[in-house]
Amino acid sequence: MKALVKTLDNQDAGEIELDESVFGLEARADILARAVNWQLAKRRSGNHKVKQVGDIRGTTKKPYRQKGTGRARQGSLRSPQFRGGAVIFGPVVRSHAFDLTKKVRRLALKTALSVKQGEGKLLVLEAAAAESHKTKALAAQLVGLGLTSALVIDGGELDVNFVRAAANIPLIDVLPQEGANVYDILRRDTLVLTRRAVEALEARLK
Repeated sequence: MKALVKTLDNQDAGEIELDESVFGLEARADILARAVNWQLAKRRSGNHKVKQVGDIRGTTKKPYRQKGTGRARQGSLRSPQFRGGAVIFGPVVRSHAFDLTKKVRRLALKTALSVKQGEGKLLVLEAAAAESHKTKALAAQLVGLGLTSALVIDGGELDVNFVRAAANIPLIDVLPQEGANVYDILRRDTLVLTRRAVEALEARLK
């Protein structure tokens, strides 16, 4: 399939051939959901923790004698039934990450690219390079392209001026093609790829 290539000034810069095996897959909500859940689970810090019996400071003395008081037998004031005691089955520090096979991860990334292409929300730029690091000029160019919520992916090394200028623009993210991921692609309305990014992603995913 062919796609038009634009410049940052919204001028035509020819066409590019998009590989069907990367940009022409059917939408798979189940695959995308698995990939997004996998990414977000890895981000969770998992540092919430309650105090168990061994974590609570206090005496180890038996509260009162075993028999003869008429009360229930007790062995420790740190038990969960007492105020200030332990918490049973509460959260402890752990990792929430789980494994997802490479085959599924690759399929999810190709599906996300295909979804954007299928919805008409994929824009190919000749290059993502700015003459200045000033935000005002780049913001005007993006408005001219109709971009208010977009992820820009460039191949190879990112242009420093472009990254700095885009940093202050809300809902505009910039990533190298190595960092292309399902969650960031789906969370922005438009996906913007440079020519180099298209070539790199096709070489990586084919």
